[in-house]
Amino acid sequence: MQYNLKHVYDPGLPRCLNDFLNYLGTIRGKSKNTLNGYKIDLTMFFRFLKLYKGLINGDYEFKKININDIDENFVRHISLSDLFAFISFVENYRNNGDCSRARKVAAIKSFFKYLYSKAKIIDENPALELESPKISQKNPIYLSLEESKELLRAVDGKFKKRDYCIITFFLNCGMRLSELCGINISNIKEDTLTVIGKGSKERTIYLNKACRRALKNYLEERSKYHDKIKNRDALFISRNYNRINKRTVELMLKKYLKKAGLDSRKYTPHKLRHTAATLMYKYGNVDIRSLQKILGHENVSTTQIYTHVDDEELRKAVKSNPLSEEDM
Repeated sequence: MQYNLKHVYDPGLPRCLNDFLNYLGTIRGKSKNTLNGYKIDLTMFFRFLKLYKGLINGDYEFKKININDIDENFVRHISLSDLFAFISFVENYRNNGDCSRARKVAAIKSFFKYLYSKAKIIDENPALELESPKISQKNPIYLSLEESKELLRAVDGKFKKRDYCIITFFLNCGMRLSELCGINISNIKEDTLTVIGKGSKERTIYLNKACRRALKNYLEERSKYHDKIKNRDALFISRNYNRINKRTVELMLKKYLKKAGLDSRKYTPHKLRHTAATLMYKYGNVDIRSLQKILGHENVSTTQIYTHVDDEELRKAVKSNPLSEEDM
C-alpha cells in the first residue's frame, strides 16, 4: 500500500523542525509545496546559525552543514539579533530579493510562533519584532484581449482539442496550473467545476459557454482512447495516457505562444491566470470581492493588483477634459 504523506520525519532535520512541519501539514493543512518551501528556508537558517555562532570548524560546504544535532537548548538561545543577521546574510551573500527575504521572514515568524504558543519550547518569541521587507507592488503581466484570441487561434496538431480546452480554461477561469492539472471529471457538474486550490482549499469555478463548448469537444475526443487511460477520472491526459503534469502544460503553452508570435519567455500559465482576472475586471464589470472569490485569494489585498486596469479609464478621463488641448 502506498501512502501520500506530506511530511513524517527527516533524520537530517532537528526534531523541533520535523515537529513544526508535521504540525503545518496535519493541523494547518498546508500543501506539500508550502512545506517544502518552509523546510528549505529553515534548513538554510539553521545552517547559517551554526556558522554564525562559530560551531563549524575547518573547511566546509554550506549546503552540507549538519543540523540534526540542534536541540531545544540551542533554539532557546536564538535572539532577535541572530534573525537580523540571517536576513542580512541572505540579502548580501545569497542575493535574495525582497520577495525571497519576505518568504524567509514569514517562515521564521511562523516557526517561532509555533515554538512559543504550541510546542512551548521557548519562553519568549524573538521573531515578534522581526519585520518583513517592503515589497514594491508591480502590475501583473497579462495578454490583451486580441493577443488572447491570437493564442487560441494558434492551437493545432494531434492534441488540438485538449490543448484548446486547457488554454480556454486558463483564459476564462483564472485557475492555477496545479488546479488545472488536478481536475477530475467527477468534479464537473454541468456548468460548475470543483478544484483544490492553495492550502488544500476547495472552491467552485463556473464554466462559461466557451469553456463548456471546449470541454464537450475535448471529451468527445478523449472518449476515443478511454480504455487506454490509466487514471480514468483525470480530465486532462498526456500522450502516455496518464494525468497531464505541469511541465507538459508549460511546454505546450510555450509552443503556441511562439506560434502566435508572442513572447514565450514572458508569458506562463500563471500569466494566463493574470489575463483572465484582468479581462474579467476590465470587461465584465466584476467587483473586487467577486474576483477574489473567483481566483481563490485568501486576502482581498492580493486581488487588488488587478485594479490597475482602471488606470486606462483614468487616462481617458483626463484626456477628455475640454481644457486638455489648450496652449499658452
